Amino acid sequence: MAEYKDPENTILMELKDGTVVIELLQEVAPLHSQRMKELARAGAYDNVCFHRVIDGFMAQTGDVKHGNMEDGFNLRMAGTGGSDMDDLPAEFSKLPHDRGTLGAARSSDPNSANSQFFVNFKDNSFLNGQYTVYGRVISGMEHVDAIARGEPPADPDRMISVKVAADV
Repeated sequence: MAEYKDPENTILMELKDGTVVIELLQEVAPLHSQRMKELARAGAYDNVCFHRVIDGFMAQTGDVKHGNMEDGFNLRMAGTGGSDMDDLPAEFSKLPHDRGTLGAARSSDPNSANSQFFVNFKDNSFLNGQYTVYGRVISGMEHVDAIARGEPPADPDRMISVKVAADV
């Protein structure tokens, strides 16, 4: 097993090409970090597709209601749902939306983030202060870069499994 600085706040996301290691920023966005760990531990993110992947921008996933490719996957509905838990209040910070950061996806209501998130392909400073940053890819960004593009992709990639490092 690999050594992680803080296994309780490290996410291991298995993609088709390999593992993406994500450091959760618990001190910056505790509610969003906790939600990701809860959903990972419940297996809710397993087999969920990347339903919105825009080249030069970001890859979005996490619709645990409509995006599971084994439980009635519905590409038309992917991206419209969340989890059964309450929405989260925004936890905006001064952290920039740089390449490899995780942002909480939401509707036009800043307090509507739930289970969906995106990984920035590049620095997207226009998002700063508008979406909660709660994690960063610390290894495996090349696997994120390889995710199939599209809105939605014709043959979407998926998160094979998502686990908290402390549990493996």
